[in-house]
Amino acid sequence: MLLPPLSAIPPWVVSLDDYEGLAKERVEAGVWAYLCGASGDEATLAENREAFGRIKLSPRIFRDLSSASTALTLFGREYAHPIFIAPTAFHRMFHPEGELATVLGASAMESCLTVSTSASTGIEDIVSQATVPPWFQLYIQPDRGFTAELVKRVEAAGCGALVVTADAPLSGLRNREQRAMFRVPAGIEAVNLRGMKAVPPSDRVFGSELLASVPVWKDLEWLRSLTGLPVILKGVIDPEDAVIAADEGVSGIVVSNHGGRTLDTVPAAIEVLPRIADRLEGALPLLMDGGIRRGTDILKALALGASAVMVGRPVIHGLAAAGATGVAHVLKILRTELEIAIALTGRATLKEVDRSVIW
Repeated sequence: MLLPPLSAIPPWVVSLDDYEGLAKERVEAGVWAYLCGASGDEATLAENREAFGRIKLSPRIFRDLSSASTALTLFGREYAHPIFIAPTAFHRMFHPEGELATVLGASAMESCLTVSTSASTGIEDIVSQATVPPWFQLYIQPDRGFTAELVKRVEAAGCGALVVTADAPLSGLRNREQRAMFRVPAGIEAVNLRGMKAVPPSDRVFGSELLASVPVWKDLEWLRSLTGLPVILKGVIDPEDAVIAADEGVSGIVVSNHGGRTLDTVPAAIEVLPRIADRLEGALPLLMDGGIRRGTDILKALALGASAVMVGRPVIHGLAAAGATGVAHVLKILRTELEIAIALTGRATLKEVDRSVIW
């Protein structure tokens, strides 16, 4: 299926912030609160973006850029650029074609989609439409038997990696959602979780069945024993946890505070990234997400120790605004901005990007 022409998108949409404004016009208010809200006072949500602005780049001149490329190898697979799509739930809330439109737009821009556990489309259908094998984001469910079967299903479908989210054993209190009285719309569900034994709801936190089943490090070891896929741990903020994860044998880490959606008033992911990179000293690949809106943000993350980045909300803005074309255009904007930023700092390849890029 071919993408609709970019002429279907208003000519004034030239940045990711422009897409956010356009998407807001096309999304129901409660769903918008779900997408854009975060926990508590949303301090971490704001800090994720503001922290990038405090980091300055150092341009260089008269450098040889004749062999410029953004290509990289990650977990044994080659990628055209370091812009990956972060896991986000229920894409059908934002566009009728849901994750199928997202993966089409991602494929058009040679980007890897990480499919959420709470995707509103079956994993097999998504993978069948991808030109770059998607990754699958996994919450270790209280129903461990179902979790094991889901891992086998994901591997059989052809996913390229398993991204285990560790920072959300409980949902954060998202006051913006609460005020909007958000509920997942009828007819939309986490289809890949059908048949799973549910945990009874509780009005308590401590003493609840959910808290009793929260994963611990031995569950990660168990999970790794189930699959030959690279296992990437997502949601690491404390450098000590990064060291433990490396010792536990994970293939990579995503430095992330869950977009500010779990615990509020934690540091920005970009602020934490160099601390974790320093502790691990290249022991395993790092990715990061949270607050990326410009190609310059991506370059700063690469300079501070990331091999690649993940982008979440802006991709959904593109999806809501213009379906697959919007997703592709968001990724194209970021890729173009990144290439310009790399060139203007005098680097030709990602291997040349280091902390000397930072002023």
